Amino acid sequence: MKYYTIENLEITDAGAEGKAVGKHEGLTVFVPYAIPGDIIDVQVFKKKKGYAEGYIKELKKASPDRIEPVCQHFGLCGGCKWQLLGYEKQLYYKQKQVYDNFKHLGKFDFPEIQPIIGSEKQYFYRNKLEFTFSDLRWLDDNDRQLQEAGEKIVPEGLGFHIPGKFDKVLDIQKCYLQADPANDIRLTIKEYALQHQIPFFNVRKHEGVLRNLIIRNSSTGELMVIVIMTVKNEQTMALMQFIADRFPEITSLQYCINTKFNDSITDLEIIPFKGKPYMMEEMEGLKFKVGPVSFYQTNNPQAYNLYKTAREFAQIGPDDIVYDLYTGSGTIANFVARQAKMVVGIEYVDEAIVNAKENSQLNGITNTRFFAGDMAKVFTADFIRENGTPDIVITDPPRAGMHEKVVEQLLNIAPKRIVYVSCNPATQARDLTLLCQQYKVTRVQPVDMFPHTQHVENVALLERINN
Repeated sequence: MKYYTIENLEITDAGAEGKAVGKHEGLTVFVPYAIPGDIIDVQVFKKKKGYAEGYIKELKKASPDRIEPVCQHFGLCGGCKWQLLGYEKQLYYKQKQVYDNFKHLGKFDFPEIQPIIGSEKQYFYRNKLEFTFSDLRWLDDNDRQLQEAGEKIVPEGLGFHIPGKFDKVLDIQKCYLQADPANDIRLTIKEYALQHQIPFFNVRKHEGVLRNLIIRNSSTGELMVIVIMTVKNEQTMALMQFIADRFPEITSLQYCINTKFNDSITDLEIIPFKGKPYMMEEMEGLKFKVGPVSFYQTNNPQAYNLYKTAREFAQIGPDDIVYDLYTGSGTIANFVARQAKMVVGIEYVDEAIVNAKENSQLNGITNTRFFAGDMAKVFTADFIRENGTPDIVITDPPRAGMHEKVVEQLLNIAPKRIVYVSCNPATQARDLTLLCQQYKVTRVQPVDMFPHTQHVENVALLERINN
């Protein structure tokens, strides 16, 4: 298609994937890094039936809601796409996203949506980040100018993948997502590796030594660092010792040998180098052991608000059997266990279920049961006969939503209440449409877990129509 320009396009809404939306001659036009209220000239690079995609060629008039992003990497990194939109407006559009999905994709009645719960922290709110080592660093305009002037450019970088470029990494100087000492740890490790000529990984050639760096911190003050490498040798163990000496505040320092053709480490051995092989989280006096590959919500205070909302909606009584579907490491299950007769958790990942059981034991919780397996295959009539018919179901599926067989089973057993926690209001609306054959949506509560992104968590309460 031949590129063309749309002039003086008014941006009227915030859309999917962090892109802004405008209308032009019957086309819906999606533009990244624009915000509602902007008037822009758009360079269109894709046009399909009913919509087009483009980028800002010229900002003609800035929206009054536009602010200056704080991050020097904004626009290249691909994360935090809403940094140029004031936080109150971010919350407005997240709430609107829930409403629009329910209204336009769902076929059910729902009450007025409760005001979104905003995040107390808008920066440095994440407790986990993963960075990539690469000898194919993304070169910006300044780098290219230096290169053209004959300057030697360091090709290595440690940071995030450039969107759409599996082999290119943006070297990150300061990230506003995770609190100190995360930035210092990353920059210090990179400097040491360059000084000691430890090769950064090349994903195209599948060569190099250093692949990934994971930094996790907890609300209890503990700190976990995992270095993923292709070989254990004198050079890499010297790096590990350097990290241990330079950052004594690290409570769990580990490494992993990964020679595979992908970056997943869930199937690999994570080897402790110094400290504990886990860190501890705490919520309402409950302690949670978080291992190197354990899932735990990445915004601690907002996770607490999310779980409190789910528990409040569930209205659990002392005689109630609760099922927690897609339980992960059992955080919600253990969080609500004190109110219930019994809680049954199901999760696909084996290690997560091991963690869930450990967390119950750690807290002296004896009324939980956890099972690993494919949800659609485990959550059967036989399983329910063995473990009891649930009075209440809490479900927190991945972005794709619930498998249709899981929805069918929920309709078959018809618990009195279903609390649906979702990170994707679109698939949530699809599933609620199916469940509303027998249920009514009575409460809806969005929660902002990820400031400066388009993502929103949402909790919906469904009550059986004929109790």
